[in-house]
Amino acid sequence: MPASLVLVGAGKMGGAMLAGWLDAGLDPAATRVIDPNPAPEIAALCAARGIALNPASREPAAVVVLAIKPQGLEAAAPGLSGLLGPDGLLVSILAGKTVADLRARLPEAGAVVRAMPNLPASIGRGATGAVASSDVTDAQRALADALLAASGHVEWLEAEAAMDAVTAVSGSGPAYVFHLVEALAEAGVAAGLAPETARRLARATVTGAGALLEASPLEAAELRRNVTSPGGTTAAALDVLMRADGLTALMREAVAAAKDRAGELAG
Repeated sequence: MPASLVLVGAGKMGGAMLAGWLDAGLDPAATRVIDPNPAPEIAALCAARGIALNPASREPAAVVVLAIKPQGLEAAAPGLSGLLGPDGLLVSILAGKTVADLRARLPEAGAVVRAMPNLPASIGRGATGAVASSDVTDAQRALADALLAASGHVEWLEAEAAMDAVTAVSGSGPAYVFHLVEALAEAGVAAGLAPETARRLARATVTGAGALLEASPLEAAELRRNVTSPGGTTAAALDVLMRADGLTALMREAVAAAKDRAGELAG
């Protein structure tokens, strides 16, 4: 954990990351949180752990983590002056905001890590894509990796250009899975199940399949084949889902739309 850290933005994702860092050994006394409208639970956490919330001090920190909404960067940037020293590391989880965007608003930023976590980070099961600017040192990258890994799996990328795809696949991906549960439950109701029964079965099916996927060394395609008997009920359903205009086509379209939107947030 860094010697000192400033978290800018303590919403759902920022707050979840903060909790993970504290569990991993981050010193509360060396931590500051900047959020003009902190949620009651964040204010309570800061008070309980002795974390400075919205302090007047602008002393440089070893790491500054930006976890505000991308659209808020322009307005927030002037108030962050002085937080980044010459040897400081900026970690940004702002969707679509490139290293160049960040440096344009924060001229003090030298070493920059862009990261895109997702909602399961709130329970330590996140999937985060990350990329480091060329001037990030090995020590700073290791520091960023420790911070991000406190919330789950971290995948380091070679090129920043891949970040929009990460945003579209894993950043937004949990919402796709949640919608799958909704769609499966609705289909169950249409097939004759009571709504609550369909909801419980759909939820348990998706969470169980996810747990099996994690526990098994087999690829998802192999697991799918293992539960599909030729000519059986699952095969009949997959004939629909795997046709040319089926789930794969829809998912490609959805991910492309999310990636395009991430690109629009740049600048």
